[in-house]
Order: sequence, then structure tokens, then C-alpha cells
Amino acid sequence: MDYERQPYRRCGRSGLLLPAVSLGLWHNFGDGRALDGQRAIIRKALDLGITHFDIADRYGPPLGAAESAFGEIHRRDLRGLRDEIVVTTKGSNPMWDGPYGKGNSRKHLLATLDRSLERLGLDFVDIFYLHRDDGTPLEEQVATLDHMVRTGRALYAGVSNFSPERTAAAAELMRGLGTPLLVHQPPYSLLNRGIERSLLGVLEERGVGCVVYSPLAQGLLTDRYLDGIPADSRAAEGRFLTADKVTPEVLTFVRALGELAAARGQSVAQLALAWALRDSRITSVLVGASSPEQLEANVAAVDRLDFTGEELAAIDRAAKEAGVDA
Repeated sequence: MDYERQPYRRCGRSGLLLPAVSLGLWHNFGDGRALDGQRAIIRKALDLGITHFDIADRYGPPLGAAESAFGEIHRRDLRGLRDEIVVTTKGSNPMWDGPYGKGNSRKHLLATLDRSLERLGLDFVDIFYLHRDDGTPLEEQVATLDHMVRTGRALYAGVSNFSPERTAAAAELMRGLGTPLLVHQPPYSLLNRGIERSLLGVLEERGVGCVVYSPLAQGLLTDRYLDGIPADSRAAEGRFLTADKVTPEVLTFVRALGELAAARGQSVAQLALAWALRDSRITSVLVGASSPEQLEANVAAVDRLDFTGEELAAIDRAAKEAGVDA
């Protein structure tokens, strides 16, 4: 494992350090791909200093398959490295039939975490996230997180996709319980800057880390879309990114980013990741990978994290002119 390949950032006001670029298993892990290919990506991640692996109970397909695949890889390749890696998972998603197979009730969350641990082949996860706020009383949600930590099922607790107001309330309740809220996981990219309006301020005030997902906007912020929609892309196939999201305005913006990236000696993806990491409140960006080579290219974003004021102004100006979220 190369700890010098990329920087590590403190997660909020905790003592936990996470790599600037982490590996998410939302895509490309599960039954649809050869296990050896998944093993190669994980091994490359370790070579690149990626110690943080983000999963959820629902990731697949089928449901739970990403956890099962990681569990098998851990058994074969990582068993001696458990103390060197951070493994996270999430709950609240529909996982089985009936009234207790989904949601943020204490009954479902404890059951789904136990099932996750079984698939992962682990005694505990480093971080357990509430994947979304489903309207369950917040006191019940955070008390369940506190129980998970106190019973050793998880070392830390986090939330994902919570509003700024509910995040602040959850952090206050958890502080009172003695199990601080470690981290929030929201979406964030050059095409989705909503967390800048208030969430990042809440996290900074409360000492909560921020690990962002979809920093490449489901692949839209890459060189692949400089000339339109590729036939084998997610947008063309309607996988998590639909063609209606790839508007002429968005493509104009991506092409402008391409010119800026080229001047910086980066790809569009590397520019987009570096831009997300420009803010010290961002602990880590989650990237997926379909190959070791793609992962290596994305991690190269850390080689150029600095931006001039002129570059940032040019990015904002291009976004405004294209009418995207700036």
C-alpha cells in the first residue's frame, strides 16, 4: 500500500484520516462482472493509497452483491489488512419484503446491518450511514446509530442525503448521546453545487466530515462527453444517467471544462475531482472504476489540486453562461 500516493484528510473534528480519493462500489461490483476484475480494482486501489471503501446494502445487482463481492475479496486478499482499511456501508433501503425490510426503524436498521456484516464477512464496519432520512423520528434514528457503535457493530456513524436542518438536529442529538456524528455523504459536483448553499456551513460548524458521491456526475464530467453522447455510455443506455440530462447547455459547459483541463495538463475528470477537493471542508471524493487503469487516472487528480483565482472564475463564468448549477 502506497501511503505517499495521495493526501489524507481529517474527517471533521475526529481523529480519522481518509484519502482524498476513495473507492465507491456503487457501480462495477456485484454478480454482473468477473470477480477477478473486481479483485484487480481493489488491489490497484491499495497501490494508490486508497484505504477507504464505500458500499451500501443495496449495491449490486442483485441486492447485497457488492457487499458479498467485497467480502470474498477481503477473505482472499485483504484479511491481513483489516486494520489498514476503512469499510463503510449504509442502511434504510428496501432489502426484503414486508414492513420490516426497509426504512430507518431500529428494527430494520439493526437487522440490515447484521445481514451486511454477514455478507462482508466482518465483525464490524468502520462507518455505518443512514442512507436517507425516511421520516422516522430522528431520536429513534440516532439512538440506533448510537447503539450500533456501543455494541461494536460500527466504529463511527454517519448520515447521507439528509437536509441541512435534519443534519444539524441529528448532530446535536448524537452529541448528547456521546456518539458524535462523524460524516455526511451528499452528492456534489460541478453540475450539482447545492451543498454550498448551507450544508457545508452546517458541517463545518458541527465538526462533521463530508465525503461526496457522484463528483463526476455519473460520468458526465469526463472526456467521454466532449463530442456528444457515446453509444456505450450510461446516458445512452439509461443507466443512472438519462439522455435528457445531457442537454446542449451541459455539453457546452463540459467542453469549456475540457479547454481549462487541457491548459492545466488534466483530463476533465481530473479537473472535476480536483475542483471538488479545492474546499478543505470536503474530506474525500468517492469515485467508481470499471478498470484499474481508470482508477489510476482518477487518482492522478491529486497531482494538481491547486487552482488560481482566474481558473476558478473561468469555471464559474462557463457554468453561468451555460446555465448549469453554479
